[in-house]
Amino acid sequence: MALIALAMMLHWLFVWAEGWIAQNNYGWAMPGVLAVALLVYALLIAIPFVPGIEIGLMVLAAGGPDIAPLVWLATASGLVLAYMVGCKVPYAWLHRVLLDLHLTRACLMLEQFEALAPETRAEFVQAQLPTRYLGWVVKYRYVNLAVLINIPGNSMIGGGGGIAFVSGLSGVFGAHLAMLTLVLATAPVPLAIWLFGWTIS
Repeated sequence: MALIALAMMLHWLFVWAEGWIAQNNYGWAMPGVLAVALLVYALLIAIPFVPGIEIGLMVLAAGGPDIAPLVWLATASGLVLAYMVGCKVPYAWLHRVLLDLHLTRACLMLEQFEALAPETRAEFVQAQLPTRYLGWVVKYRYVNLAVLINIPGNSMIGGGGGIAFVSGLSGVFGAHLAMLTLVLATAPVPLAIWLFGWTIS
């Protein structure tokens, strides 16, 4: 709730700053304000459970079609950052968290997973799932990642930042393909708004 309030406050602040700059003929300052706003947005969207889609639409509503490519760049950068952080989280930390939660079976599975070569980890995860019903989850993981990133209300399952973070932490995604997926998955809405001049009111 606090993050949603923060997002709304940032949106209002950006709109106010834009109006104040225009009123006082300080047009030269607008690129700097826009750059700071997009940087804050990129960092915010990288945080798990932040409603990234909703915040992105707020930024697009404030800036209009002209800044849509920049919003896309900031969105993709924030999610790639979250993915890279997930890749760097040591499994020892995750192991301690699972032990603190008394999830000993998960700890044993994590130890097996960590000992595997990266190229065999996806097969290991798939082997733990009921193949009849959930085999497609790992097989089409890049498509599933793109879909989850674009589902409205995905903040309930971690938001774009949380999904990207867990994807990096999971170790079943190739880094280059995962980052390409995140870049492409965040493209349709901003680019459609930019190309067709749509506005969000």
